[in-house]
Amino acid sequence: SRRVRLRFAPLKVQQSDPVLLEPHEELAICKYYEKRLLDFCAVFKPAMPRSVVGTACMYFKRFYLNNSVMEYHPRIIMLTCAFLACKVDEFNVSSAQFVGNLRESPLGQEKALEQILEYELLLIQQLNFHLIVHNPYRPFEGFLIDLKTRYPMLENPEVLRKTADDFLSRVALTDAYLLFTPSQIALTAILSSGSRAGINMESYLSESLMLKENRTSLAKLLDGMKCMKNLIKKYELPRPEEVAALKQKLEKCHSSELSLNTNPKKRKGYEDDDYVAKKSKMDE
Repeated sequence: SRRVRLRFAPLKVQQSDPVLLEPHEELAICKYYEKRLLDFCAVFKPAMPRSVVGTACMYFKRFYLNNSVMEYHPRIIMLTCAFLACKVDEFNVSSAQFVGNLRESPLGQEKALEQILEYELLLIQQLNFHLIVHNPYRPFEGFLIDLKTRYPMLENPEVLRKTADDFLSRVALTDAYLLFTPSQIALTAILSSGSRAGINMESYLSESLMLKENRTSLAKLLDGMKCMKNLIKKYELPRPEEVAALKQKLEKCHSSELSLNTNPKKRKGYEDDDYVAKKSKMDE
């Protein structure tokens, strides 16, 4: 991250210094903490709706498109994303209930809550105040209803649910949410589930969705589905030993001696006029 390296300059740290993470190492750290975010939401009490989980996951992805893990620690950003998603999706839990789900002492939970509240404005600003996230879960239910009412060739569309849910869980870890619309993701989950069950649903696309005459749209849709499947196929979580080494490296970046968050205004979400943005992930 160019911005991080520039901010290290006053501390006389060379750009080649091993304390700084390389882009592929930042990506590995993000993958690890994104999986931790999903695991945290999965065991949350009371049970967290899937829409809240999807919103939190999207916040996390969008935040690190333009920010570095070396400047903002992903553990606290992960929790802040989940906390904000609960508010935006109207999943009513108190702040005490939220931090009560952390495996921390009461003092540790209190400290975590202070950090979450401190970074909440920063997160909102970095999301450009676009807080409403459209997840694929609602269109998924819509497609199931459509199959039940307008596609008699499939006797029981509910047989597709379990495998489709698994597809949606796996695709959430990839960048598909940033590249495709919720309805495309939901439809791909349905068709992928049908394919695994040995059910040919091409007629649903051509007849029920009226794409038979629109070959361009159909080809584009099928290309997108193929791309999503490839994203899932190629996705790999970092190995535990790799994560352990990267976490040590990350902690050095956030140590008091090399702390990047020296400006309290930055930490609370304000920007300076000479703010140098991280190179966008989409441009790399």
